[in-house]
Amino acid sequence: MSAARRARSRVALLATTSAAVAALTLSACSSGGTSGGGGDTNFVTGNNGIATVPQGERADAPELSGKTIDGKQLSTADYKGKILVVNVWGSWCSPCRAEAKNLQTVYEDLKGQGVEFVGINTRDTSTTPAKAFEKEFGVTYPSLYDPTGKQMLRFNKGTLNPQLIPSTLVIDRKGRIAARALQALSEDTLRSMIKPVLAEK
Repeated sequence: MSAARRARSRVALLATTSAAVAALTLSACSSGGTSGGGGDTNFVTGNNGIATVPQGERADAPELSGKTIDGKQLSTADYKGKILVVNVWGSWCSPCRAEAKNLQTVYEDLKGQGVEFVGINTRDTSTTPAKAFEKEFGVTYPSLYDPTGKQMLRFNKGTLNPQLIPSTLVIDRKGRIAARALQALSEDTLRSMIKPVLAEK
């Protein structure tokens, strides 16, 4: 492949990534919605805005990996066999601030039952505001630092992917996406997403 052709390929890839990030930016920090349920997606959105997928029809979640806001390495592959709650957030996002303590409370209540939490911090230009956010709201579970939204691009289109900030996913013990919320969550709503997955054998 010629140097000019390689350069064009890089420009095309950069344009695609930029467009995807721009789309996330436009929809960011929304109070949520009730998208999905049509086509061959196999998920149904209830009137509470929570989309769920029956156990036998779930899509695999992609592996999310990289550095946390504390500079440590993290991979969601290490959580196989556990239920994993993934929350996409930014320190600048008001709904994220509203739900932060609720997520931490549920995490503390359920971590002894094989439920783990991982955050994805996005669109913070440095880890300083993200660390301040965690300190302010007492968040103790780890968060991947993802300023450009690359982690969210790992989710396949047509699956229960994180489309807004905040978004919360519940991933079952087999690493498949079981539920998604595109809104700030109360403790009760988050527990209602996790409870049926926790009951699965």
